[in-house]
Amino acid sequence: MKAKKLKLLAKTEEDLKVVSAHLQDSIASISDIANLTKNRMFLLQLNRFMWEDVERGVFRKNKRIRTILKFEHVLKVNSKNINQAKKDIFLDFLTIETNIMPDNNYEMKIVFAGDSIIKIVSEVIEVTLDDQGEAWNTKNIPRHKE
Repeated sequence: MKAKKLKLLAKTEEDLKVVSAHLQDSIASISDIANLTKNRMFLLQLNRFMWEDVERGVFRKNKRIRTILKFEHVLKVNSKNINQAKKDIFLDFLTIETNIMPDNNYEMKIVFAGDSIIKIVSEVIEVTLDDQGEAWNTKNIPRHKE
């Protein structure tokens, strides 16, 4: 049975929480991060662990799929604890935090393990998660410390 691909659009803080939940335990390579300043767009490709597939039953296989996380109407991007010269380093996705700034722009922080953060300032929340290609089986299921 073929895995269903997700395509989600977030336009509110609540929508973004849903996108963030689907990205839990995703992995991103530093080489798969792009800030397209002229287009006012930020792109991040991740290998997403398909939690929605695991939760359907004990006989399901653990799968990952490539997904694109796209932020539109971006005004500014900066990062903390991410060495952009080290293209072979992987980042473990934790969450997306959002808050509205005094100028009514939105600050969205993509938080990774190890206190690595990408901060995106945008005029509005317009974020898409779009699965690409075919899912593949993975032996490892992410484990969390209790």
